[in-house]
Amino acid sequence: MKNFLAGIANAGRELLGLPGGQASAAAFAEMSRALLKLKGEASAIALADTFHTTYAALEPEQRREFFRMLLSHLEPDTEAVEAAIADWHASPSPETLLRLNQASESSRRELIRALNVAPGGTEALLHMRTDLLDELAVDPALATINDDFSYVFQSWFNRGFLSLEKIDWQTPAFILEKLIAYEAVHEIHGWDDLRRRLADDRRCFAFFHPALPDEPLIFVQVALVKGLAGNISDLLAPPNLDQPLADTAVFYSISNCQRGLTGVSFGNFLIKQVVDMLAVELPSLKTYATLSPLPGFSRWLRGFLADADTGDALLSASARDELQLLDSSEWMADETASKVLEPILRRLAAHYLIHAKRGAEPLDAVARFHLRNGARLERINWLADVSDNGLRQSFGVMVNYVYERKTVLANHEAFVNRGDIAASSALRKLAG
Repeated sequence: MKNFLAGIANAGRELLGLPGGQASAAAFAEMSRALLKLKGEASAIALADTFHTTYAALEPEQRREFFRMLLSHLEPDTEAVEAAIADWHASPSPETLLRLNQASESSRRELIRALNVAPGGTEALLHMRTDLLDELAVDPALATINDDFSYVFQSWFNRGFLSLEKIDWQTPAFILEKLIAYEAVHEIHGWDDLRRRLADDRRCFAFFHPALPDEPLIFVQVALVKGLAGNISDLLAPPNLDQPLADTAVFYSISNCQRGLTGVSFGNFLIKQVVDMLAVELPSLKTYATLSPLPGFSRWLRGFLADADTGDALLSASARDELQLLDSSEWMADETASKVLEPILRRLAAHYLIHAKRGAEPLDAVARFHLRNGARLERINWLADVSDNGLRQSFGVMVNYVYERKTVLANHEAFVNRGDIAASSALRKLAG
């Protein structure tokens, strides 16, 4: 044991760049094996803390070597897996199945759990996975490691551990600052803009996790209005003091805050719980809807137009020529050009939402999210977001999804089981 602890200390000195070596993949491998063997809580916490401290100081190339080490050194033991398979075949039982499951799980998952015991371990692991996602973009072989992080995070961040909190102007400033930084749909332009979004005719809710009490995981912004909203500028404008009693809650922005939790879904729980809370607080609300972007529409349209056969099946030659008006950076300010383009782009946007596919599901990521949650495609909105981002992504087009409480479950089941898309008759007719 004395020699073993001395080995840990030496590895720690190497990792920290103290005399005897620099942070290397081999040293991290030794540290990982040591951490997986430790039984004592205090020594495990100290070693995990050293691990995180050292990792945080790595240069990009060293991080690449670290992830490659995780890939090569912490795979399941092939001989142990084969032996467990043989035991299960010889005597199928809960005990042999458990041993097989344990043998087949990579040591990386165990290492992730072991690293979580350090002070601030959960946050450090989220940063580590963010780095991994960057590396994954250039080295697809690291996908196996990403799967391990995702598997562990799915259990740590399940709905049972999350708390839903209302965000208002009394929320601590350091949380409000993070909302400004994390807003991913409609940029928040400073404190005055944020104050508007937290006014009496607005609501904001966020999920938090006990291991990250000061870090929102996801937040949603809601506007309380009369009727279905069709323009983001109206929702972000100063309050109308003469506005009649709101009958519609419009979810106009949902922002994931932690890139390290990519693939861990919170939005479905968030919308459903917020709808339930608003229904109790404001019984005058009759409609729950979104005003949502179509982030891939312009990219899809360019590809669609490049395919002459497919394009000609939906577009006349004159309509194809008229779409060239989009080449001008000022087309939306030209009333004549806007009138010409509106019916064409409305029809194409509806077609994109209902007929453009990624496998069996809609190509549009936002559509997949809301339809999977039981929403109905309701209406296409022309020039609803004329910000630079809105014009770049979808030529300013936005869409309303409606969450009708009595049909949400049926819509969800139809979508996940048969791929059926719930859509209003008007939008379906427009899609062709």
